[in-house]
Amino acid sequence: MADSPRHPFLQGLSIYRGAPPTVVVIFGASGDLTARKLIPAIYNLSHDNLLPPDFYLIGFGRKPVPDEEFRRHMDAAIKEFSRREFSPQVWDHVARNTFYLAGGYDEPGAFERLRVLIDKLEAQAGRELQSLFYVSTPPTVFRPILENLGASGLARRHLGTAVQSKVVIEKPFGRDLTSARELNQTIAGVFQEPQVFRIDHYLGKETVQDLLVQRFANAIFEPLWNRNYVECVQITVAEEVGVGARGGYYEQSGCVRDMIQNHTMQLLALTAMEPPVSLDAEAIRDEKVKLLKAIQPLATGPGGDVARAQYLAGLAGGQPVPGYVQEEGISPQSATETYAALRIAINNWRWAGVPFYLRSGKRLARRVTEIAIQFKCPPGALFAGTDRFDLAANTLAFQIQPDEGSTVLLNAKIPGLETRTQPVKMHFRYATTFGSNTPEAYERLVLDAMVGDGTLFIRGDETEASWRLITPVLESWQAQPREGLDGYPAGSWGPQSAEALPAARGHEWRKP
Repeated sequence: MADSPRHPFLQGLSIYRGAPPTVVVIFGASGDLTARKLIPAIYNLSHDNLLPPDFYLIGFGRKPVPDEEFRRHMDAAIKEFSRREFSPQVWDHVARNTFYLAGGYDEPGAFERLRVLIDKLEAQAGRELQSLFYVSTPPTVFRPILENLGASGLARRHLGTAVQSKVVIEKPFGRDLTSARELNQTIAGVFQEPQVFRIDHYLGKETVQDLLVQRFANAIFEPLWNRNYVECVQITVAEEVGVGARGGYYEQSGCVRDMIQNHTMQLLALTAMEPPVSLDAEAIRDEKVKLLKAIQPLATGPGGDVARAQYLAGLAGGQPVPGYVQEEGISPQSATETYAALRIAINNWRWAGVPFYLRSGKRLARRVTEIAIQFKCPPGALFAGTDRFDLAANTLAFQIQPDEGSTVLLNAKIPGLETRTQPVKMHFRYATTFGSNTPEAYERLVLDAMVGDGTLFIRGDETEASWRLITPVLESWQAQPREGLDGYPAGSWGPQSAEALPAARGHEWRKP
């Protein structure tokens, strides 16, 4: 059957990334993530003509909401959160095919109604539609949603064809190794692995994707990317904000579950993995899993590889802020860490002997995510023994957020008749080179899921490899809730106990 007519605004714009006719179903449609990220992402994909001509959107939630009211909510979300100005001409193309379905996540009848609605949309389109189920809910209802997708037949819809059903699952993906395995088993009982897209929005950021290009498309870097030339690697994921209204969630999570196990470990895997045999999704994910499996177990306790702390009262943006245990909903006896730092050793040929330092925390000095590769210093015979030579280790730093780009730290001669040196920085910024309107991470990830490209998503064995490393640390802390729990003033770069991790190897933390 011929393609359905395109909206007049889109005539002449015929290029999109091969996404088949699709119906996206968002579970948790009234949630914050849907309003802030998912709907603006879909709007921007429509603006760039990257949605297929037959595209439908269904919001699924517990609260009954008429279709028109749901569309108005989505309009408001786009106006507030989209990187582009709201254009009715662009959004109308999607809005007229947007619907809302109320029902319980554990209610089989609601999923039967969802199946009937998708059948109706297929009949309207006159062709088979791919069903992309986006699970944007608290993890407590992941299991009933997945099981009902299986029981209703929605998970097997058009299985084995170009429009087979897919499921996108938001983090947190488990709380430890056991729960991650159980969730993987639930998924495997309903979906096949190629249908599953475990999302980590950090992987959709431009600089994270650029890591592979920088490493494997530039001959000047790859020969140096090993133990012979790299002194250490530091990965920082720092937040300036406190827990705010998320205190209830954060008490059950903590920094390691919230940031280290997923975002930070993903950055580590992409930084340190071996070259894949191709850019095929499975080839890349194979190498990430190999890298994670090569990480040595972490020693806890005094002199170990891990530090943890809570933020204390201090200054943020020049304003006084409370400590973690003074935040709303937090127990004064809380042992939940708001900061964690790890010293990681990778037991493979490339990285043996090179320490990787990972840290993440709330209420730190500034919001920044950075990967810094510090190279070994050259022999000091030429430029040593005098204060005329201010030298620093050569460093390649990738800024993931907020100002995406990269920096190279070099040593240079200061102009003048006397030979004096100082470190200088060479900057590359996406905003200045390519323009400031860079696509949001969720735009790339939603499109990749529709297309079926799993490169920037996490495979089941990858989640388990990460949890296998982290779970013993969490169990150790649970057995001794306040043992080694340090404090740090809000607005600082973290606790003194974290300084000891690099210091034990003759290093120190960078200040990004």
